[in-house]
Amino acid sequence: VQLQASGGGLVQSGGSLRLSCAAAGFNFRLNTLGWYRQAPGKQRESVANITSNHSTNYADSVKGRFTISRDNVKRTVYLQMNSLKPEDTAVYYCKTESRGRNFWGQGTLVTVSS
Repeated sequence: VQLQASGGGLVQSGGSLRLSCAAAGFNFRLNTLGWYRQAPGKQRESVANITSNHSTNYADSVKGRFTISRDNVKRTVYLQMNSLKPEDTAVYYCKTESRGRNFWGQGTLVTVSS
């Protein structure tokens, strides 16, 4: 299982970024994919996830601002982040579960300046 996250960067408060996570090594269309983040000095937390039938869930802190989506042909999951706030600053990770194990991407840093 391989997950390759990209798309992070530095953005001003109120700006937007789109993260991508390209996947390989498992049956992508059957899996739930998730985005997590970890801010400095804090625990990793769930941001959003999307199931195989495209049902989505979001953390309260990002509802209405972030959108998770998936492209089963490209084997990629996306996180569109709008109206970014300084408190969204974190390393963002994609995750999936396969054969009873969690697999994580390498993380991509998002920095939101005030």
